[in-house]
Amino acid sequence: MNEWLLIMGVVVAGLGLRTFDHGWLRKSGAVFFLAATYLAALALTASHLAGVVAVAAWFFLPWLEILTRIRHLRMPLDKPLKSGFPPSHDRFPQLGEMTSEIEAEGFERVDDASFEWDGSRQFMRIFHHEGQRTQAAISLLEQGPMALAWVSVSSRLPDGRTWTTWNYPFSHTMKLPPETRLHPVLDADSFQGLVAAHAELLLAEGLDVGDLAPTEPEGFSELIQRETRRQVDHNLDQGLITLSGEGTFRYSFRGYLFLWRQFLRDMVRLS
Repeated sequence: MNEWLLIMGVVVAGLGLRTFDHGWLRKSGAVFFLAATYLAALALTASHLAGVVAVAAWFFLPWLEILTRIRHLRMPLDKPLKSGFPPSHDRFPQLGEMTSEIEAEGFERVDDASFEWDGSRQFMRIFHHEGQRTQAAISLLEQGPMALAWVSVSSRLPDGRTWTTWNYPFSHTMKLPPETRLHPVLDADSFQGLVAAHAELLLAEGLDVGDLAPTEPEGFSELIQRETRRQVDHNLDQGLITLSGEGTFRYSFRGYLFLWRQFLRDMVRLS
């Protein structure tokens, strides 16, 4: 009985630490949960090995997703974005507010585009700031009942190099081509903050507006498609994905290992 009271105390302490805003205090809450897992397995089996295995199981949990869902995924080599209507207010109620916030920073709305594949749908609202030679996009990814929205700001050089700042909360599911630089900013509380973080990134790279490529707004959808295909080709070269016929690809075993590492990074970073 005393053992289970101790375990409950560890869990409560972990929940308490999770309420703090300080990053390391929040992460220590996750350590308390691992300790509670170890103690629970020890109490049930009287085996320290069982406790270690129970803790390790948390880190191998992503393999359940990899082997049951991702292993069967077949994804298209090309993602043609088609102009169309935006999602309804019920599906994306924040779209109007996010659009107004971006336009308030001097960006002009260029296009609404979407891509659908095997039950998933990605929507993008694309913007352009002519004076800053910078593009922005609101993205919404829907997969069944799940939906995730994020905002990105991108600048490109004439030689094809791209710098993107975004608030997408998870690690990338494929390797980036060498000419692409991704700068996640999860703590940006506004689009203005995201733009400021992007400006700092360009400054750190020694770039100013004159170095950036002047892009015609009408060609952004095609440009995004080419960059997406470039990433797919890069991952084919790296062996993370392999062709699966009829214009599709799937993850290889090496790709599974890459995804597992990304999952673990997110577990640690978001804990």
